[in-house]
Parts: sequence; C-alpha cells; structure tokens
Amino acid sequence: MTTLELNPDQPKLVDDNYLNHTRGLWSWLFTLDHKRIGVMYLVAVLSSFFVGGVFALLVRTQLLTPGGAIMSQQQYNQAFTLHGGIMVFLVIIPSIPAALGNFVLPIMLGAKDVAFPRLNLMSFWLWIVGALFFVGALFSGGLDTGWTFYTPYSIDSRPEVGAMGGVIPAVTGAFILGFASIFTGMNFIVTIHRLRPPGMTWFRMPLFLWGIYATAVLQVIATPVLGITLALLAVERAFGIGIFNPELGGDPVLYQHFFWFYSHPAVYIMILPAMAIISDLVAVHSHRHIFGYRFIAFSSIAIALFSFLVWGHHMFTSGQSALVNVIFSAITFSVAIPSAIKVFNWLATMYKGSISWNTPMLYTMGFIFIFTIGGLTGLHLGTLATDVHLHDTYFVVAHFHYVMMGSALIAMIAGLHHWWPKITGRMYNENWGRFGFLLVFVGFNVTFFSQFMLGSQGMPRRYATYPEESGFQIYHVISSVGSYVLAVGFFVTAGYLAQSIFSGRRAPANPWGGRSLEWQCSSPPPHDNFSETPTVGDCYDFTVLEWKSEEEGYVWRSDSKRPGQESPEAS
Repeated sequence: MTTLELNPDQPKLVDDNYLNHTRGLWSWLFTLDHKRIGVMYLVAVLSSFFVGGVFALLVRTQLLTPGGAIMSQQQYNQAFTLHGGIMVFLVIIPSIPAALGNFVLPIMLGAKDVAFPRLNLMSFWLWIVGALFFVGALFSGGLDTGWTFYTPYSIDSRPEVGAMGGVIPAVTGAFILGFASIFTGMNFIVTIHRLRPPGMTWFRMPLFLWGIYATAVLQVIATPVLGITLALLAVERAFGIGIFNPELGGDPVLYQHFFWFYSHPAVYIMILPAMAIISDLVAVHSHRHIFGYRFIAFSSIAIALFSFLVWGHHMFTSGQSALVNVIFSAITFSVAIPSAIKVFNWLATMYKGSISWNTPMLYTMGFIFIFTIGGLTGLHLGTLATDVHLHDTYFVVAHFHYVMMGSALIAMIAGLHHWWPKITGRMYNENWGRFGFLLVFVGFNVTFFSQFMLGSQGMPRRYATYPEESGFQIYHVISSVGSYVLAVGFFVTAGYLAQSIFSGRRAPANPWGGRSLEWQCSSPPPHDNFSETPTVGDCYDFTVLEWKSEEEGYVWRSDSKRPGQESPEAS
C-alpha cells in the first residue's frame, strides 16, 4: 500500500495516486477511474449549484417588496423555474450518488473500480449533455412552467401564455439526465452484488453502501416512468397529440400521476443517500459502534419500498376520491416510521460517545435538527384536514426545502468535509469550517422557518407579488436576509476548501478514526485503490484504533488483531 510522507515541505502528496497517475486534460475527460469521474461529477454539480443559487437569490430579492423589486412577473416565473429545475435535476439528485458515491463506493467496498467503468464514464457525459440541454432552455425562449412541467401549461404554445420556447430543450435535457441516473444506479447495484471482497457479507457493509444500494434501486425502477412521461409531453407539444391537454381530449391529472409516481421516489433518491452519509458520520465522529445496525439498514429498504406508494399525497386537492385520499394519507404516515427509526438510532449512537465537534459532525447535527423539522412538518401536509389549507402555500416551500436542501444538501456538505482529506490529500481549516457551518445553519433556518409563517397565513407559492396590506412583507424580508447570510456561508465554505487544495496541511490516511476500507489506503488513494484485496472486519469497531500524534491521524493499535487474524468463529 502506498504510504504518506508527512514532511510539509515535500512537493508530492504521495508517490503515486489517482491525481497524478496520468496527466493532461484528456486523461481526465476520458478516464475510466471512478475517483476521477466522481471528482468531475463534483465539480459539475457544484457549478450547477452556483447557477441555481444565483436564481434563488434573484427570487428572494424580488420578494423584498410587495410589488416586486427587480423583475417582471414573467422574469420571476422563469427565475424560479430554472432555480427549481437546476437544483433538483442537476444538483440534489446526482450530488451524493454520482459525485461522492462514485468516489467512495468502490474504495469502501474494497474494489478497484465499479463493475462497468465505461458505462460510468458514459453516465457522466450523458449528464453533461442533459445539463447543457436543460440550461439551454434559458437561451431558447425561456421556461416558466415550474420545475414540474405541469400540463396543460407546459404544452400550450401560444405566445401570450409566456416565454416557453425552452420547454422541449428542458424536457429533452431531463430525459437524457434520466438515462445518466439509470446507468449509475445499475452500475452501483452490480458493483455491490459482485465486487464485495471476501468476508464482506451484506451485514458487514457500511451503512453508506446500504443507502446507496436502496437509492440505486429507486433510480433504476422509478426513473423510466419520468422519461416516458416527458417523452409524451414533448410529443404532444410538438405534434398536437391529445395526451394531457384537455382541449385535445387529454387529461392533465394523468400527467400529475405519472410525474409524482417518479418524483416522490425521487425525493428519496435525494434523501436516502443523505441518511446513509449521516449513519456513517455519526458513528465515526462519535467513536462509538453504530446502534441498531440492522434496523438502520432495513429502514433504508423500507423507505425505498414505501416511496412508490405515496405519490398521491401531492394531489389531495386535484379531485381524487375521498377514499383514495385517505389511503394515500395513511401510507404517508407510515413512511415516518423508518425515518424515525433512523433518527432514534443516530441519537442512541451518540449517547455516551466520545464526540468530536469537528466540521463534519457539526453538519451532521445540523442535518438531524433540520430533518426532524422537515419530517414533522410533512405530517401536516400528509393530513387531509390541514393539507387543504396549506397546499400550494409557502408552507409547502418551507417543508420541501427543509427536507431537500436542508437535509439532502447539508448531508452532502457533511460528507464532502468528511471525505475531503481522502479526495484531495489535504486538510481544511477547522476554524473556518465551524464558522462556515454557523453561517449556513443560521442562514438556512432564518430563510425557511419564516416561510412556515408565511404559509400558515396563506401566502401562495410561485407568486411574484403580494398585497401590501397582507402583512407578508416582514416575513419575506426576514427570509431574504437569511438567504443572503446562507449565500455568504456557502462562499466561505468554497473559499476555505479551495484554499486547502493549495496550502492545506497534508492529510493522514485516517484523520477521523474511520474503520471502513477507504481509510485503509493513502490520502489521496492510489490509482488502483488497494495493492491487494483488503480483509474485512467490523467497520464500526473503533476500539482497535488509536490517535498517533506523530502522524496526526489514527493508526491500528499494536495490541489489537487486524482483520483476518480473528478466529474463524469470529469471522
């Protein structure tokens, strides 16, 4: 195994790693190395996050005043549409599985690469093509349908309805992005099934792998439904065939059923990998064996299964029968059970643990707090009596962001900080990390908690203006100020992470005391991950590690048996 030299004046990080194994732009663009593909995904996702964030700030600035501060109503519609579409399809869905998952999964599994490296590279380039089509909607007449592309609005080509020349490019982009997601999911499923090393049974896998596996199943099964739906939408818009347009004999509610049959599982495509990250980070940074391993693992599978059965709770006000609404409401409440199991086990893991209050752990705690609020407010929307009043208000916007951005994105940032030393071979400044977390956490809660107040008082979502006498302005101002604080927090985070690449302290192989296999190779990892097949032990047994100040990291205790040295009974 490649070793790490700790001399800070040494020009090279390691003798041979995935960053310097081959050089040149073409060696990156056409690489089959899962780690480089993961890094390219990460750069692309973060770039998309910046673009989507700019549109978010424009939306929040517009709502500072009742009559609109900076945009016309048409421009506002385009801004929030592109914000939502970019954040959902280009950022949150691929951020953890495609970026962090691509980098971490094979190493954590003890494999040299994913099962299909060429398919992995093709998935990335499909994502790039899909993203270009999607963003290209901005330059082909605009897009103001909302990220859901609801019909009949999205299939009405009359000029007076708005700037919608970008519908077909955006739909085409989302269609291509779907194939990228499906191929990534297929690759991960086969990798986990076929490339586990000797001794890594299903119940010896890190919980991150369980979460990614459940996510991959959702990607493969649910995404084709969205692809077919968007293809039908494009065909109807291009050729005037009556599928969803009531003027042509179509049914717009049918589109909603198709869309949400995918999009509610898509919610869990976003949140399950986040939960998987938190499951590992809670154990590692508490230095305590995970509590209720099998309960957490099976709850991931349960959430994936339930996700296909609750799409109708998005349509309580669309004219469904009362019986169907009751059924969907009951199943919606059942999803809370496996989610609550996870939260309970995370807290139980931290109980009497030796918690390190570093940046990854702070983001982990922030995730638990925010996810709990997001989950509890979801119960209000799953209850028929309250959803009738809260549907299509800012209460839904707040709930959605607490679950999607506040949970999925916060967990992604937690995982990024956790694996940053492994990805780059450098440590970031912890003080700046804690300060960045404070800005992000405070800014996020100020931005979106005030929107719960707006929604409960009846402020409809997607509106560019609001009555001056409504009393909504104070909450909009608070929300907008919070968004500016949040933006500063993200810029601070980007700043110290970028700085660490050039002047950060050399990272040891195991800076946090992790036991999963990615911490048993150098930082950054070698090109082939491992020189020989690693031997698997209990990935949550932290008693075998100790801090070594000379290496500024964790090493194996001299009096502990390494994996493979245990008795056959123990194995």
